[in-house]
Amino acid sequence: MSTSFERVSRFSVGYDMREVDEFLSRARTAYEGRDPAFSGGDITAASFGTERGGYDMRVVDEALDRLSDAFALQARDDAVAEHGEETWVAQLTERAEVLKERLERPAGDRFSPAAQGEPAYDKGDVDALCDQLVAYFTDGHPMSVDDVRRAAFSRRRGPDGYREAVVDVYLDHVADVMASVP
Repeated sequence: MSTSFERVSRFSVGYDMREVDEFLSRARTAYEGRDPAFSGGDITAASFGTERGGYDMRVVDEALDRLSDAFALQARDDAVAEHGEETWVAQLTERAEVLKERLERPAGDRFSPAAQGEPAYDKGDVDALCDQLVAYFTDGHPMSVDDVRRAAFSRRRGPDGYREAVVDVYLDHVADVMASVP
């Protein structure tokens, strides 16, 4: 993966180039050397400072998604090599079932409500994505990992919305399961 990304104009704000380059260098080393201290979770949790004239955020985010997919597939290949495909499929199915349990909750109750005044995601928007995920997990409805990663929700404040961090972590797990399937 190249660490030379398209830059925004010097009047616009993009990701800090040095931080992005250092992170991707570390990720490349981990991927090539199979460093167990670095995982796909590190990619999902990555955040960068900003600077004028920095890297285009959309382009970097798309590259991080591809890198996350590569780590997920590498983890799958390692698990299949170590324990066999049948065991890997069973483990992936178990992870998907755990994720599906939350989806089976009633709309409006799938995630924790935000505290008073806390920024939150609109429950209806999140529940609409969850309904699509139910169809994906139960009926094989076509859906891509990018549909989950690129989901955008209206903002709310307080208990009228779901806590953002809880939804984000859950969707990261969903994306990881989806990316693990070739």
